[in-house]
Amino acid sequence: MLAVLSHRTYRRLFTAQAVALVGTGLATVALGLLAHDLAGPDAGAVLGTALAIKMVAYVGVAPIASALTARLPRKTLLVALDLVRAGIALALPWVDQVWQVYLLIFLLQAASAAFTPAFQATIPEILTEERDYTRALSLSRLSYDLESLLSPLLAAAVLTLVAADDLFVGTAIGFVGSALLVVSAALPAGREPRPGDRTIAATTKGVRIYLATPRLRGLLAVHLAVAAAGSMVLVNTVTYVRDLLGRDDTAVAVALAANGFGSLVAAFALPAILDRFADRVVMLRACAALAAVLLLAIPVTALLDDSRWAALLALWALIGAGSSLVLTPGGRLLRRSAHPADLPAVFAADFSLSHACWLLCYPLAGWLATAAGMPVALAALAAITATATALAVRFWPARDPELVEHEHDLDHGHDHLADADLVDGHWRHAHPYRIDDLHARWPA
Repeated sequence: MLAVLSHRTYRRLFTAQAVALVGTGLATVALGLLAHDLAGPDAGAVLGTALAIKMVAYVGVAPIASALTARLPRKTLLVALDLVRAGIALALPWVDQVWQVYLLIFLLQAASAAFTPAFQATIPEILTEERDYTRALSLSRLSYDLESLLSPLLAAAVLTLVAADDLFVGTAIGFVGSALLVVSAALPAGREPRPGDRTIAATTKGVRIYLATPRLRGLLAVHLAVAAAGSMVLVNTVTYVRDLLGRDDTAVAVALAANGFGSLVAAFALPAILDRFADRVVMLRACAALAAVLLLAIPVTALLDDSRWAALLALWALIGAGSSLVLTPGGRLLRRSAHPADLPAVFAADFSLSHACWLLCYPLAGWLATAAGMPVALAALAAITATATALAVRFWPARDPELVEHEHDLDHGHDHLADADLVDGHWRHAHPYRIDDLHARWPA
């Protein structure tokens, strides 16, 4: 997996991502402390609202930002957004009202919603070999998992030396460091504007390509499956561990770490797995496993305390592994499904639609566990995961070739028909199929 870091440009971009993730992790801890300073006992409500604002920004801003920034040079865009995020992080220690926190969090997450898809779309343009790109996807997943495990520990160490507000300075340093690394990398230029590009059409283009492509409709379904399983972990771990098992805050951290550990193991194993099995096989089987794990967790709630604790750690690790196996290959599907010029829009659509799944499942997981109990929440989320898996099987056909034969009714002499044959009054040919102006729908 680490061999891909020999690519100089990718190495700098990966380091930029890692540095920014450390800063983001520090901000997560600092935000919790800031919320407690401002709201006291109501800090949980403040953080919950901030999380909802984050999801709304991700869902609503990404496609719009992708359209508005499509004509900007890629490097200029990424550096500018990093600097904007650094400036917002430096402003957070100065707020003294909860509404100011909400405003700055929205601006920060809006900048991230513009940055992340553009960054993700750059990687397949740099790593053109499928094998290298697969390892880059696994390495990216690994960095996210390590951040979730190590950032709280780093924040705890830093807090022994500085005040809580200084964590936001660390966040800003992370974003500035990311910007400097992006400046030093040789990135592909942004595409030239094309006739017919319009803001409204460009805003919806990525979503239109996404929903018109069978394998991407399947990807959206598996995003829902992962959101249902992952929401159970992220939302209800504290209640499960503290109230159901009667354990302390340290046990909550250990349970979440078990989930991250499972994801780490899967990220390491995935390149070898994808060398042997197709993306569809790996992703759909992992989705089915997620549903099975949630169902298995229901009788676990009735076990004796010590047995429940060990079983919870194992189940949460399995959910982490399954989620990693489902999500990591998604970038390969996106690259297969769009022309290079359309990749930023398609990555933005995936970013927005996937977070819409989380926006649905986050409150559902919390409300069900609170109102009806943990077994009911597990059963409902397992049902959503299983249904999403069944939809993915239906949307994403088992036969998904790279070359797709199809027909056109274009005028004779059109450039696109150079290799086409006239069959029963229609021009027919085969090539890697992408939804675009000449291919508005997928062939039956």
